[in-house]
Amino acid sequence: MVRIKERYLLVKILYPNELGSRPDLPDVVVINQPTTDQLNSAALLRGIRAEVTNLFGDYGSGAIEGGNLGVKYFSHATSTFILRISRSSYRLVWTALTFMNSIPIKNGKPCVFRVVHVSGTMRKVEEEAIRRARDLIFTAQNDQKEKTDDPLSNMFRKSERSQPDVAMADLLSVEDDDSDVEMGEIVDD
Repeated sequence: MVRIKERYLLVKILYPNELGSRPDLPDVVVINQPTTDQLNSAALLRGIRAEVTNLFGDYGSGAIEGGNLGVKYFSHATSTFILRISRSSYRLVWTALTFMNSIPIKNGKPCVFRVVHVSGTMRKVEEEAIRRARDLIFTAQNDQKEKTDDPLSNMFRKSERSQPDVAMADLLSVEDDDSDVEMGEIVDD
């Protein structure tokens, strides 16, 4: 029996154009605002497929067809979704997400699709989504207490709480559970 190898991408939708528009809210909350209810899984998949076709043509379109691209989880409140894709073509989808610059609906807001975690199992991606949501809450609470007038210093300073430090850079970092050897890549030590 052959095991189909898949990758799960944890993707965060960020709104950097909204930075500084709401002085009453911490910047981390403004950037990570909820997504419109008009966006659903089907519209998201159509937008991703269109971008892959735009970037990679027939090759990219054929690589992601055949039922190997799907949205496993989508949250409007946290602007987070999990994509399932075959291991051989997950980089095409990642690239397409990087080039997408607005919500794929009519008159969609400008945004950034940020792949924050890649894994071979759904369980690891779910755990990472929960960890990031918890860290985002702690960061927003600390930013509300210590808000300054400079949005860049708010974005890049480390929080000062007793738990492990969480900075905006950590919330935006990418983690990959896959070992380089498994993926056939050469590792330079």
